[in-house]
Amino acid sequence: MTRATLMFTAVLGLTACAPPVPDSGAGVGFNDYNTYQEQPYAQPPVGFDPNAAAAAIDRSQGVGTPLPLPLPVAPTPSTEANRARGDAPTTIQTESGETDFVTGGVSDEQEFSAVSARETIESDKARIERNRATYTVDQPVAVPTRKGDTGPNIVEFALLTSHGIGTQMYKRSSILLSNPDKACAKYASPDLAQEAFLAAGGPDRDRKNLDPDGDGYACFWDPAPFRAALQ
Repeated sequence: MTRATLMFTAVLGLTACAPPVPDSGAGVGFNDYNTYQEQPYAQPPVGFDPNAAAAAIDRSQGVGTPLPLPLPVAPTPSTEANRARGDAPTTIQTESGETDFVTGGVSDEQEFSAVSARETIESDKARIERNRATYTVDQPVAVPTRKGDTGPNIVEFALLTSHGIGTQMYKRSSILLSNPDKACAKYASPDLAQEAFLAAGGPDRDRKNLDPDGDGYACFWDPAPFRAALQ
């Protein structure tokens, strides 16, 4: 037996062992192609447009007409209410070259070439005159009178005294009923301690034991800053 005969016999054996090829006219699991086409899941899904899909593929490959881009939205011009000056009076006019954060502009007031191209000595003088015309000065008014009893006034007490800290001016008992340091620790500041000291009969009396040295100043309260503010 020749080599060619052996090879032909082997091919026939492999062909006999291979599974049969299904009919190309039939679908998977169906007897014929028509039955396969009648199944609902064999149809395109709802909402799918083959033409739109083909057009999208063409556009991705540079074929066909591209979709129009959205038109750019023009920025909203700034108004007196939302100018970059914030809470500045509305009587102040917007000058050329001002920074406008609403429209994205940048001030060029520091560039001589830009300013000289649009401003002159006359226009600058007119702008100064306009600013002077709208300039107002708020006049001071009297401090309102407090209503009701607001307690001792430590500022008034400081201005009525002239002696320094530690100078005994008032008689004190040598018998201490409580620790002055613990008594002063009850107050957040010397000012509050002085107010409580005056409200309790000070400076003549020291019912809270806040002024053991009798200088009239509780818990090392210092009247010097109030006196200096008056000068």
